[in-house]
Amino acid sequence: MTEAPDALLEAVLREALTGLTSTPKTLSPWLFYDEHGSHLFEAITALPEYYLTRTERAIFAKHGPVLPLLLKEPVTIAELGAGSASKTGILLKEFVDAQSGVLYQPIDISPTALDEAAASIAEKIPGASVEPQVANYITDRYNITRLPGHRVLVLYIGSSIGNFSPADATDILRNLRSHLESGDTLLLGVDLAPGEHKFVETLIAAYDDEAGVTAAFNKNVLTRLNRELDADFNLDGFAHRARWNAAASRMEMHLESLAAQTATIAGQRIEFSEGETIHTENSYKFTQTSILTLLNNSGFALDLILHDDQQRFAVVLAKAI
Repeated sequence: MTEAPDALLEAVLREALTGLTSTPKTLSPWLFYDEHGSHLFEAITALPEYYLTRTERAIFAKHGPVLPLLLKEPVTIAELGAGSASKTGILLKEFVDAQSGVLYQPIDISPTALDEAAASIAEKIPGASVEPQVANYITDRYNITRLPGHRVLVLYIGSSIGNFSPADATDILRNLRSHLESGDTLLLGVDLAPGEHKFVETLIAAYDDEAGVTAAFNKNVLTRLNRELDADFNLDGFAHRARWNAAASRMEMHLESLAAQTATIAGQRIEFSEGETIHTENSYKFTQTSILTLLNNSGFALDLILHDDQQRFAVVLAKAI
């Protein structure tokens, strides 16, 4: 069994046994992100089929220069789920130039990612002061510092909100709202549902790429359980499946058992029938109506929606009310 903190191993074991003994079987997507899984996800974001990252980056590049003008007042910037903050630098540069420096507070569960973010920003944007905070913004308490005379701008980008059910997404934004004052701003990245300008096939390709990187990312969760919990999943016995659930407006990732089989975790047998799946991830896709509903239920009012030319992705500017 791999060396890992006892508390983390216990959390992995608890999640695995809870999800795999449920009906239907599930595994939480946070289990994807061991070191190898994080590298695989970075590779996914560079794939030609995975339009989300580059489309959001293009929106930032096009509209970033006007954001300080739209907000009008100096801001202190925080970011939920910042990771290595690879896209955030585009926006930080604009605010550093507009207000002669900025305090940036990235919040993330990964100390390694935060170290990378701090080092990169210090090198590339010397006018930004970085105060990283290690926290799971879903379950942990976190703090947002406000400089005197500043509004707070919170970035929650990358379509991360889409990984949560509508109820959980509302809870996350309500918790965020409790840290803010009226007039503070949220910049939210959301992937858009299929419609006149976007096809289901575009979505499915983004979650089932030709090179098989997303399939490897999905299967890596079983590799992690084998390594950390001495489980015995046969990776060749499962196949990656990406499905569009129109009724729920979400992409789903599953691991389908290709035959009747048994896996063992911590001495507990987990039976699979042929065709049974482990539901590993959801990615909800938004319409303007569902964006408005989410914001209104969370204490925010819509200011502005910025789209790419093909209307595949949106960056939403909203005010705390």
